[in-house]
Amino acid sequence: MAEAGSKQSRSAYLVFFAAEAIYIMAIAGRSSFGVAGLYAMDRFAINASTLSLFTVIQLAVYSGAQIPVGLLLDRIGVRKVLVSGAVIMAAGQIVLGLTTSLHVALAARILIGLGDATAFSSVLRLIPVWFTPFAAPLMTQMTGMLGQIGQIISSIPFAFVLGQFGWSPAFVGLGTVAGLVSIIGLVWVRNSPTDSGQQVRRVDPQEQGQSARDVMREPGTWLGFWTHFTCGFPATVFLLLWGTPFLQISQGLSAGTAAGLLILPPLAGAVVGPVIGRMTGAHPLRRSWLVYGSVGLCVATWIPLLVMDSALPLWYLALFCALLSIPSSASSIAFDFVRTSVDVRRVGTGNGLANMGGFSASLIISWVIGRILDQLAPGGDYSRDDFQIAMASQVIFIVIGLIGIAYFKNKVRKKMMQQGIIVPPLREVWERYHPAATVLDSRTTTYEAAVEASSMELAAALAADTVIEAENAAQVKAVSDGDGHDDAAGAAPHTVGSPEESGTSVDHN
Repeated sequence: MAEAGSKQSRSAYLVFFAAEAIYIMAIAGRSSFGVAGLYAMDRFAINASTLSLFTVIQLAVYSGAQIPVGLLLDRIGVRKVLVSGAVIMAAGQIVLGLTTSLHVALAARILIGLGDATAFSSVLRLIPVWFTPFAAPLMTQMTGMLGQIGQIISSIPFAFVLGQFGWSPAFVGLGTVAGLVSIIGLVWVRNSPTDSGQQVRRVDPQEQGQSARDVMREPGTWLGFWTHFTCGFPATVFLLLWGTPFLQISQGLSAGTAAGLLILPPLAGAVVGPVIGRMTGAHPLRRSWLVYGSVGLCVATWIPLLVMDSALPLWYLALFCALLSIPSSASSIAFDFVRTSVDVRRVGTGNGLANMGGFSASLIISWVIGRILDQLAPGGDYSRDDFQIAMASQVIFIVIGLIGIAYFKNKVRKKMMQQGIIVPPLREVWERYHPAATVLDSRTTTYEAAVEASSMELAAALAADTVIEAENAAQVKAVSDGDGHDDAAGAAPHTVGSPEESGTSVDHN
């Protein structure tokens, strides 16, 4: 549930966009190797395995820093963490642009990964404080969608400078812009509507350690982790490192055409992201369906690329790149699972853990692809077959991720059953509301008020008018509040008043 004073206002959007500007530059720096990979191989005289280290190291630092960053966000606030990270990231880009040493370049990527690690979690930490539960899913999607402007920056202006003026001007310029953008965060970002920018609520370290353990014991947090693991890596691996080499070598495209295709995922995300955000808000009780559907579509679009023995037409490659935006957008549902499972004071830590999922998968898969390529073509003369075999390794990790999602979804439902919350099967829901079921108009206002007050159990009972009596649901909420889990369910927003649009009594997954 959003804290007091978190209703949307001009100030809320100003804070959001100031923080988002830093995240955009983080994406630009992170994805720069998507177009600079072949330049890096020439500059540092390295093979594919060593090239993959640039991405693996950055993602390893990024992933490993997520829980510490989350704890810092909960302890000292967004503003300090976000601005400090932006400065570190800018310094790393400048060092990378100036050095010709492989070891120094890898060290610079560590700095970039450390700074990058603060950006996304910081923006997510602001959302439940500055925006209502009703708006939170859409703003979460907007965070990822607008962040993809960074991908456009790396694909067009950065790629142009890199091709026309060389390595140093491109990376030093990128770092300089990132440093300038950090000033925007320093001036405009505030931790909460009541924060002057100077005071932050202090948390006792022992209490914070206990909070972290509570977050890690929450099955909804791990449902978020595996959701991000499964949906997050396909676009990340493709855009950050292996997309351009794959398109050039396996599909025979020029460097310019390949770089142009990498613009399509963020552009498509501008359409897909808000749609998924609205669907998440309108159907919070069946969010996992969006996850499964996105993953299935991703696998289906990869199949022709992995089995065809000739290059596919450009229109299909464009379609494929555009559809990568769907699982990428669906990965943000992970943070909605966290938001509706974890107390708002611990959301930073929960988001950090969930965010580790996709980037842990990305760093492992990026390294695995590089190793497979070098095993298949030790001399570096890679073929279409080599890339098809290497890229097919992603399927293994998709299966692992789906198993994780299914397991923790089941754990979440068991926890709900222990609280007396029953999720009816779809057959029962269909029979209840189709075709002659009437909308409980008289209960609409009460339902929406319950949602806004973070009483999803009560709201579901009022809407469904079956299974759970409203009085029992209120008692469940009272017990939950006493255990410090007042935000576990209630923050799930709902944009409609009719129960048939949610499709069940209550369902957090």
